[in-house]
Amino acid sequence: MAFHVDIVSAEGAIYSGEANMVFAPAKMGEIGIASRHAPLLTDLKPGSIRVEGEDGQERFFYVTGGIIEVQPYLVTVLADSALHADQLDEDAALAARERAKAALEGRRGEIDLEQAQAELVEAEARYRAAQQLKGKRG
Repeated sequence: MAFHVDIVSAEGAIYSGEANMVFAPAKMGEIGIASRHAPLLTDLKPGSIRVEGEDGQERFFYVTGGIIEVQPYLVTVLADSALHADQLDEDAALAARERAKAALEGRRGEIDLEQAQAELVEAEARYRAAQQLKGKRG
């Protein structure tokens, strides 16, 4: 039995459609959502979202974080920022990861450390998602 999925970000609607399963990177670990899932509201960490459509096709998205709300027949992802898998650039993600590592090494004070760590986590997630999705695209 299918349910409706909406993925939106500040940039606008990313995806809207029916799905049999959704997998998302929740703060406390990966979650899988099927039809009639118990209501849930939780934070997302940077990573990839996989939507298995009614047609059997898998669709991949990358989010930098946000919130996911689950109702029995509706899943809503309110992402800080989101991209379709084909918009991920592995080289750009690798460069961002290297910049974040360099910033972490050159940190100055606690605020710089927190910012650098957050940037590294996001860059690592983007790079892992790009690598993971590379084989799925072609």
